[in-house]
Amino acid sequence: MAEVKTTFQDADVNGKAIKIINFAGQLDETNVDEEAKKVYQVIDEMAEPNLLLDLSDLAYMNSKSIGYVTDWYSRAASKNGKIVIAHPRPNILDILKVVGITQIINIYESIDEAKLAFGGGAETEKAAVTAAPAAVSAEQPAVAPADVQPAPVAPPAVSEPETPEEKEEVKNEKVEEPKEETEPAPEAETPAPAEPAPEAETPAPAEPAPEAETPAPATPPAAPEA
Repeated sequence: MAEVKTTFQDADVNGKAIKIINFAGQLDETNVDEEAKKVYQVIDEMAEPNLLLDLSDLAYMNSKSIGYVTDWYSRAASKNGKIVIAHPRPNILDILKVVGITQIINIYESIDEAKLAFGGGAETEKAAVTAAPAAVSAEQPAVAPADVQPAPVAPPAVSEPETPEEKEEVKNEKVEEPKEETEPAPEAETPAPAEPAPEAETPAPAEPAPEAETPAPATPPAAPEA
């Protein structure tokens, strides 16, 4: 069973009696019904129920507790009363925004600012989420944050340049930088065909040896004259 402690404190703002209700701990299925009865009793006892819900110490609240908050608001408004919320933790504030509580009940960053909501004047709206009153039944189930789809975000509008100089600047901005051309890789050179080896020269035929000269026959000596 989750633990929660609910305390009530009387306060006076410009002569108007208010009740500050602080929730500390966690409001869930195991304890929310019992704590809700205490708040209903305060609303029934006050002629003009003006309640300040201090959520600074509340760590968790389930969908049923959110339904009770909206019903407390409706019942207080039926008696000319008012309910505001002060200083919720970030996770609690996110839940209240998702289920639409911020469109019904004003939420303030601090208790002092929330007290001003009961005093009247321009300061009553300081740091508050402006909301139009609406009655919501306690039986209405709260919407879990996961069930809410974010609204599509429209692309930002592009303004057209008005002067010729601005148009020229836009034109220059739109010119894409030339892409660096990549030089093609050089083609591999085809090796030149090898020159054929020179043919061996055929040796010239040897000249025939000159024939030996035949010696001339010796001339016989002349006979002596007698």
